[in-house]
Amino acid sequence: MKKHFKEYEELCFTDDYMFCMILTTRLDLCKELLELILDIKIRKVEIAEQQKNVDITYDGKGVRFDVYVDDAENTVYDIEMQTTRQKDLPKRTRYYQGMIDLNLIQKGMRYSELKKSYVIFICLEDVFGKNLPVYTFNYICEQDYSVRLGDEATKVIVNAAGSRNGLSEDMCSFLDFLSKKETNSNFTKELQGAVNESIAKKKWKVEYMTIMEKIREEREDAAIDAAIKTTIITLKRLNFPDNVIIDNIIKNCSLTEEEAKEALLNYEKE
Repeated sequence: MKKHFKEYEELCFTDDYMFCMILTTRLDLCKELLELILDIKIRKVEIAEQQKNVDITYDGKGVRFDVYVDDAENTVYDIEMQTTRQKDLPKRTRYYQGMIDLNLIQKGMRYSELKKSYVIFICLEDVFGKNLPVYTFNYICEQDYSVRLGDEATKVIVNAAGSRNGLSEDMCSFLDFLSKKETNSNFTKELQGAVNESIAKKKWKVEYMTIMEKIREEREDAAIDAAIKTTIITLKRLNFPDNVIIDNIIKNCSLTEEEAKEALLNYEKE
């Protein structure tokens, strides 16, 4: 039988749970990672809000940041792990940037006080197909490339599958580490050591299993809801009476008669 989720002992750094937990509890590693990717020096990083949820859109659709930290220089960093290739990733960076800014504004901050920000996606595959190891984006005037918008919002896409030309040994090792290749840099050894230590933490294991079980239940509930709706729509189009529809809901979706009647009633109210 195909497993839907990894066992906790099988997790590695690129798995979302492990990535989040390590970087939000080992801020020294988070700081070193940011310095490596951005090629800058950071005095200190602090948790802005761990696994931060921002629900500020009209329909309640928000965003959960993987790793959300800030530094002593009034800069905020959102670091996301992306293990699958997604064509909508560029617009996701736009959405995440918007959520960061809206969250700050809602707290009473004026536009002039908005923090400098970096939205960083660490990807295992090449989003743009240009073989670059790092893609950095800032707004530039199309009529005059010397003119920058100056909104201090930078988006960075790290490509583990990209070229290693011109990179430092540490950056090459980090990209190889993401790709599950053998590495021996001090930083990747520290990251793997943090993973090994995390695997031994029973509290994290329980939390991970609880989260995965909740996701599994939500997926099962969604699948049942879809099956109910499909059954009702199909049989109503064929002009079957309600009692036949209810019998089919009971059979196809493993519901009680009372649950099936309620499902049909709720559908008709929509």
